[in-house]
Amino acid sequence: MRTPFIAGNWKMFKTVGEAAAFIRQLQPLVERVTGVDIVVAPPFTALHAVASAARGTNIGVSAQDVYFEREGAFTGEISPGMIAEAGAAYVIVGHSERRRLFGEDDRVVNRKAAAAIGAGLTAIVCVGETLEERERGETLAVLDRQVQASLAGLTGSFIVAYEPVWAIGTGRNATAAQAQEAHAHIRRRLADALGAEQADRCRVIYGGSVKPDNIRELAALPDVDGALVGGASLDAASFAAIVTGSRAAAV
Repeated sequence: MRTPFIAGNWKMFKTVGEAAAFIRQLQPLVERVTGVDIVVAPPFTALHAVASAARGTNIGVSAQDVYFEREGAFTGEISPGMIAEAGAAYVIVGHSERRRLFGEDDRVVNRKAAAAIGAGLTAIVCVGETLEERERGETLAVLDRQVQASLAGLTGSFIVAYEPVWAIGTGRNATAAQAQEAHAHIRRRLADALGAEQADRCRVIYGGSVKPDNIRELAALPDVDGALVGGASLDAASFAAIVTGSRAAAV
């Protein structure tokens, strides 16, 4: 059985002090939760502080992005080794905002994921269609392309996050049927590339307006293994409710 995975992506929110305070608020709310991997992804500036505050707890830490080179003249970029040294064990790559706002394509996402895994990090690789692509009936074709190209040649530890772009930060989310269809399709493509056994072990999580009131329905789906949470992860009580809701659905 795959362990549920709940990650909170804070995006460009929270100062160092606010981020550390959040961990102090969250920890007593989730300290007795078992059977769920709980992760938060603060901004780079708060990565070390959050990792320090979370040390010895059941809360893991992720970076929100990474560059694929080990070092060099790449102003503003952060390497996988720097992320690991700061105390993170995970990194998000290919988030739709990185693809849409910063022009990252599947080739770049693949290089970032490979570099992260090579440094001992677990890559959370994001894929998903836009509203226009869904309305044209291209969802599965888009997922085919992104899964094949973004995950090409990857070995080691990674998680796939299906995030329909039209559901991110909009208050809309995929229906249970839509989420299950996409997740099952991704798992079939993973089986084609990696074999049925490894595909069955790989966690595929959902991202897109996840909240305490919809997590149980999503987490109960057979191919949904958790969530990548945006806005609802910025409040400790809300995020804790999502964590416990995913655990209840998995039992």
